[in-house]
Amino acid sequence: MTRIVVVGGGTGGTIVANRLAEKLDPEIASDDVTVTLVTDDPKHTYKPLFLYVAFGKREPEQARRPVDELLDDRVDLKVDRVVDVDTDEKHVERADGKVLPYDHLVLATGAKVVPEETPGLKEGGHHFYGAEGAEALRDELADFEEGHLVLSVVGTPHMCPAAPLEFVFMVDDWLRERGRRADVDITYTYPIGRAHGLEAIADWATPRLEERDIAIETFFNATEVDPEERVVSTVEGTELSYDLLVAIPPHRADDLAVDAGLTEDGWVDVDNETLEAASAEDVYVIGDAAEVPTSKAGSVAHFEAGVVADRLASRVRGRTPTARYDGKTVCFIETGMDEATFVEFSYGEQPALPDPSRFIHWAKLSYNESYWLTAKGIL
Repeated sequence: MTRIVVVGGGTGGTIVANRLAEKLDPEIASDDVTVTLVTDDPKHTYKPLFLYVAFGKREPEQARRPVDELLDDRVDLKVDRVVDVDTDEKHVERADGKVLPYDHLVLATGAKVVPEETPGLKEGGHHFYGAEGAEALRDELADFEEGHLVLSVVGTPHMCPAAPLEFVFMVDDWLRERGRRADVDITYTYPIGRAHGLEAIADWATPRLEERDIAIETFFNATEVDPEERVVSTVEGTELSYDLLVAIPPHRADDLAVDAGLTEDGWVDVDNETLEAASAEDVYVIGDAAEVPTSKAGSVAHFEAGVVADRLASRVRGRTPTARYDGKTVCFIETGMDEATFVEFSYGEQPALPDPSRFIHWAKLSYNESYWLTAKGIL
């Protein structure tokens, strides 16, 4: 029997498990293959919705559904935390003490935000990378009448790479709709010498930020936040005062990957095309935990999951795997409260962005509603 274990019930883990169940149906039916998904959260979270929660456009529970409702019946679901991975003995250990042996392992453990790594950031800043943070920011924005609003990208790489730009475009529009924009200054900061990591996006965004009177501070690497004085200090020796700080916090991979010896810098080194871990056999890593030269976007996990499912199906059947991930990434970018654009690119490419439109905005909202079909492996 071939045992495939998937760790993580987010986008990548759920999709790869469902795709494997579909592709390996005959082998599962004849008890030649088992597919097991282990997740420590009984609910699956669609994180991009939290940006809309911050503006009162969605409720946090709309971003969550039970994993068992999304998972194929042919997948064995275990709700428990994996506390150890032994890549030599090829098994994972759960918090309840049970050990699951595997022949092939897929790690889809995602990324987590760690604002506490920057002194004062947790106490002095807000973010929208979770339900609690998005709700607190929503309440703060509701009462914010005037002053200096700063969006600071403190941590890179981070989930949803377009989200910092989306937030400032949306908050600009949101404040204008409420007649507050004239009393609020907005500053956008980024750690390198342009407004985004991808040059094409930076070139597209910069004139639009300037048109909206959104100040841009580049080479801005925050090292400390003073919550009392409301000041951000940088490694460059500059300071920026604020009345409301919205930060993109530092991100890290789950501790499991570090403890398993798969990474030293927080992200797992993998083959960019096969997604196989560089330091362990029969281990694949997909989604935010994998270090590949593209974005930490949900679409990346989606496309990677399809590749890994194809490769594993081939290996189970004794064939040479040929499926390869080419870096395909697709991201919507909200440019206000009722317009959006999108990017699509692969490894080594720079995207071209179409003009923002209401049609693309509504396409984005439609996808938010249909995402659950993606998680099921249907789209």
